[in-house]
Amino acid sequence: MTDDSYKTIKAIAEGYYTEKRSRFIAYAIPVKTVEEVKAELEKYRKQYYDARHVCWAYMLGPERTTFRANDDGEPSSTAGKPILGQINSNELTDILILVIRYFGGIELGTSGLIVAYRSAAAEAIAAAEIEELTVDEEITVVFEYPYLNGIMRIVKEDNPVIVSQQFDMNCEMILRIRKSEAERLKNRLSKVETAYLKNENPPD
Repeated sequence: MTDDSYKTIKAIAEGYYTEKRSRFIAYAIPVKTVEEVKAELEKYRKQYYDARHVCWAYMLGPERTTFRANDDGEPSSTAGKPILGQINSNELTDILILVIRYFGGIELGTSGLIVAYRSAAAEAIAAAEIEELTVDEEITVVFEYPYLNGIMRIVKEDNPVIVSQQFDMNCEMILRIRKSEAERLKNRLSKVETAYLKNENPPD
């Protein structure tokens, strides 16, 4: 991964783990916001209303700076932290992992719980399809119609995504490109008008 890319999962994936008759059901869920996290948690708590614990952890944003873990009544740091550890070790973000536990009647102890929650989370991640995405930047360029050919040549060469375009006497394009390539594109676009005013060929 580079500074302007990150890894996440494409779709919901499930994992399972059993230990001493306790069942652990894990879900890895793609999410973008804390609001989405809350909605997913509410949905799964209702679905598994009869479970002893619904423990979870999430990580959000390309910078991976927004995160939280919750033990949901299990001994401190035996559930949420191991789940978050699996998210970190796989360098994932925009992900919620929750693990539902059905108690089997036999205590697992602190170390047993850590292994169980970590393993269930790992199984869900292993079942998920992981994708690497880029951190993009949007650039708005406004120019007069005579400069269109010069602008379009740069767009063709640098290959940004054209989000929107409007061609009139005054033209406007919104372009999206990988963050690490944005500065170069902005510099090239800003030189087009100068080049035409000087009656020179558009710059490379």
